[in-house]
Amino acid sequence: MSLLCRITRTLLGGVFTLVPLAAIAEDSTSWETIHPGGATRCATGTPFNFHVREADPKRVMIFFNGGGACWDAGSCDVTARPTYRPFATAEAGNDPRNFDGAFALDNAENPFLEWSQIFVSYCTGDVHLGTQDREYTRVDGSRFTVAHQGWANSNAALEYLFKRFPEPGQVVVSGGSAGALSSPLFAAIIARHYTQARVIHFAGGAGGYRLPPPAALWRQWGVFEAFPDWYNAPEETPETLTMPDLYRLAAAAAPTVRFHLFDHAYDAVQEDFLRMLGHPAELLPGLDANLAELKADLPALRSYVSPGEFHTLLRYRELYTREAGGVRAVDWVRSLINGGAVEDIHCAGPEGCR
Repeated sequence: MSLLCRITRTLLGGVFTLVPLAAIAEDSTSWETIHPGGATRCATGTPFNFHVREADPKRVMIFFNGGGACWDAGSCDVTARPTYRPFATAEAGNDPRNFDGAFALDNAENPFLEWSQIFVSYCTGDVHLGTQDREYTRVDGSRFTVAHQGWANSNAALEYLFKRFPEPGQVVVSGGSAGALSSPLFAAIIARHYTQARVIHFAGGAGGYRLPPPAALWRQWGVFEAFPDWYNAPEETPETLTMPDLYRLAAAAAPTVRFHLFDHAYDAVQEDFLRMLGHPAELLPGLDANLAELKADLPALRSYVSPGEFHTLLRYRELYTREAGGVRAVDWVRSLINGGAVEDIHCAGPEGCR
């Protein structure tokens, strides 16, 4: 199976009109597609959109979708074999109506069934944090431009969240894969906006990236230009900022947020990207090392390491079928989003984690 197939299978300034709450709240199974316009756009300039489902306005879950990443002509070219989602369409994996898990509105076990939800599409190859348009050159000398403008897209969704739900009591900030990588920053932004709400973070499928600071990626996408001044207080640089450091910065900026990570021990997609980034390795040792270091700095952080090679959790039926240490993943998620104090869960040993 190709990397793109795996990703597809397992993976500011907008203007919009607010519809009265009562118009949608009557039917909590309805998704509304929002077209923010403005500065938002996908990789090739096609329109960006995101999706909203109104239910309980006091409990809101926002999910930043995953779908790979790109950083050179080979990985970014949509006419070849791109390693990311380049369009905000249902066919490109950017519609919650086509997912299971936390978006299964016909499943009584769904922990988010009564929550309002915002599903943030991903179509820029920059883990939702890009601020740059980049030109790439193919082998034949032809050129194309990719709009790594994930930050504008994400900010449009955040603006909508803040206007649509002015006084939530609980907010779950979640992400899968690429969306999991940037989710700590979004959790900090949301916590600093909703100072009276309980903000809970949940990231799935991105905890195992143990590698040197990916300076080329941070620079290529213009990630540091997206960071608020309060987020980068230690004055990290592209040459010093590792992926786990995004949690340390977020925790320092928003100490009330409760952070949670979910990963499969040998996640095949994370292993593929480690290989493409020049650091091939089995995931579990690096994942365990990342978690140990993060927990030393953030004692309240909790993690769940499940057996297997599957990628992420919240978008799929695996939310209901995964289990480790006698604890079902769905029960762990239900407890943490309702404010419960969950324990670390880990599959038993290298062989028990296969």
